[in-house]
Amino acid sequence: MNRVTELFKIKYPVIQGGMVWCSGWKLASAVSNNGGLGLLGAGSMYPEVLREHIQKMKKATTKPWGVNVPLLYPNIDELIQILIEEKVQIVFTSAGNPAKWTGLLKENGMTVVHVIANARFAKKCEEAGVDAIVAEGFEAGGHNGREETTTLTLIPHIRKVTNLPLIAAGGIGSGKSMFAAMALGADGVQIGSLFAASEESSAHQEFKKCILETGEGGTMLSLKKLAPVRLIKNAFFDQVFKAEQEGMSTLDLQKLLGKGRAKKGIFEGDMIEGELEIGQVATLIDEIKPVSDIFNDLLNEYKAVREETAQNNRFEF
Repeated sequence: MNRVTELFKIKYPVIQGGMVWCSGWKLASAVSNNGGLGLLGAGSMYPEVLREHIQKMKKATTKPWGVNVPLLYPNIDELIQILIEEKVQIVFTSAGNPAKWTGLLKENGMTVVHVIANARFAKKCEEAGVDAIVAEGFEAGGHNGREETTTLTLIPHIRKVTNLPLIAAGGIGSGKSMFAAMALGADGVQIGSLFAASEESSAHQEFKKCILETGEGGTMLSLKKLAPVRLIKNAFFDQVFKAEQEGMSTLDLQKLLGKGRAKKGIFEGDMIEGELEIGQVATLIDEIKPVSDIFNDLLNEYKAVREETAQNNRFEF
């Protein structure tokens, strides 16, 4: 048992990222039932849909689970009220100031974790009273930090400025990378892309196949004038890249992005005009597997590299 497993009352220090259009109740409950912490991704859910997924989670698992909530969403007040009414026990907040909602969530008995990408916000998290931090490196899929700090640099940097339980995210898709993150000072890991490509993910099958086909250099951080997001290079990405190179205004970029672009790609399977969010680690994912197999592979490799580190003179100088 370490600080993350103790905090969440889970078997393994593995958290599934609350990804838009991927993280419904089937994926989250499968992760929790296999010993990790499953998270519903409220970022792609209308309030009534979130409530439905919460109620299905309650039936699908007796293990701990939580909800990821982006704080900058326009209907955040309604989402928070649903979490309170449904007595959700664990909440991961992101994309906003943790000070605004942490107190209310904790008053209602919730364990609160906030996602950050720099040391400045690590201190804000401490001041806000969160229970743990997710430090997400530049390799991660979806919305990303403007500092472009990689996980390898970010984790030891965050560990220097806070003693809060620390969860590493970004570029973690194997037992080896999990071991590396924890060697750098993390108490656990949050994994997104690997679970996005799982059988239980609610993403469209075409998107899952696209993940498997994404090679080295197949993703890039885009839309920096709006909210930086890592995308697979497709026809829509090419439009964005060209527009950014030509200095398109923020307003025109918003028009180009439009509404429902991520849903079109990830959930509806439009690989041409959709916004395809995934991490750099996609290049290492080569099979769509059930969550149970992902956990077996992840944990077996973690244990093997831990033993190798202890026994193999390859690590001696």
